[in-house]
Amino acid sequence: MEKPISLPQGLLALSPLMVFLVLYLVLSLWAGDFYAVPITVAFTMACIYALSILRGRSVSERIAVLTRGAANESIMLMIWIFILAGAFASTAKEMGAVEATVNLTLSFLPAQLVLAGLFVAACFVSLSIGTSVGTIAALTPIATEMASQTGMNLPMLVAIVVGGAYFGDNLSIISDTTIMATRTQGCQMRDKFRMNIRIALPAAVIALLIYIIIGLHMTATPQVGGIDPLLVLPYLFVLVAAVMGMNVILVLVVGTLLSFGIGLTRGTLTLYSWMGAMNTGIMGMSELIIVTLMAGGLMEIIRVKGGITFILERLTQRIHGMRGAECCIAALVTLTDFCTANNTIAILTVGPLARNISKHYGVDPRRSASLLDTFSCFAQGIIPYGAQMLIASGLAHVSPLQIIPFLYYPFILGGVSLMYIFLHPATKPAE
Repeated sequence: MEKPISLPQGLLALSPLMVFLVLYLVLSLWAGDFYAVPITVAFTMACIYALSILRGRSVSERIAVLTRGAANESIMLMIWIFILAGAFASTAKEMGAVEATVNLTLSFLPAQLVLAGLFVAACFVSLSIGTSVGTIAALTPIATEMASQTGMNLPMLVAIVVGGAYFGDNLSIISDTTIMATRTQGCQMRDKFRMNIRIALPAAVIALLIYIIIGLHMTATPQVGGIDPLLVLPYLFVLVAAVMGMNVILVLVVGTLLSFGIGLTRGTLTLYSWMGAMNTGIMGMSELIIVTLMAGGLMEIIRVKGGITFILERLTQRIHGMRGAECCIAALVTLTDFCTANNTIAILTVGPLARNISKHYGVDPRRSASLLDTFSCFAQGIIPYGAQMLIASGLAHVSPLQIIPFLYYPFILGGVSLMYIFLHPATKPAE
């Protein structure tokens, strides 16, 4: 057996993440300006520091570790999604889909229910397509246009989309987190869904009530323009195609081509303006792509130094009973997600250990799968350097730190999940 990682070694392994958080969060809050420290600069300095702690390796070997993390298959898949999401979002906006969708929505909803309606829409779309990234890419431009037309707080509207996106990411049977959680715990998706809905639905209802209450004080009257139902078709296609199980990359490609075709028929796009719009959307994702690459490299260095192993070792030392085991599983996946900035990878990393803990302490595998998924979504939903937060801030051109205070659903989800552990009696699985 390998020698356990000591406290100094573990803290050193996790120190690159702390360097990033201090540079990005603390300095920005200290300056009172969320743009005082560019996130790319914070990640660059954290990566340089991380390379410096990889002692016993040549410079080339250290850079190889950083590069291996950046070239991870999951990271590259996210980047392809970012590129195509930028192309789709910009094409749809140039074609007129965003404005048409907003006008259609506002024509049916009174101003007081716009916030609640946007949250319900995000929950429904994410539950249907099973991806928070796809939901955010599709609805953030709509939230941005709503803020422009109504004068509402843009970071709050973006936060509503992000929160609703995690509702489906946590529950959908086609979500990668659901698939990973059920596979690692050895339970059926439908059983995990039934267990999970007891946590996610109350949290969503509480968040919805908050948005309704906030909406009662809304006095802004949106200026609703003309409505062309054909222009809304790209967003409807994205929803229907995803529900049918189409790959998210294929959905974005076809959605972009469909937007171009409708734009040609309506005279809002030409071949050259479409290419220009796609270029604008793709280049608008450049910062996000750079940050994602650096985050992947940084997390790989943390893993190689033993940071993830250190967290796992420390949290499994003192477990007492089923409730303690459940708290340990929740803490493990939460902290691992903070370090990996990817809820799917966090579940994959912690899943086998969580299954062993569940078997040893008699935790129902349906319950452990639910806790893995729920707490990973909670953690992913509140970190400013997660892919979902970065793509939302990139599309809306706001800082992630401006979005976080309005993320009611993820915080409520975390609170309800803790209450579920302590108030809902844990029982041993049936033989």
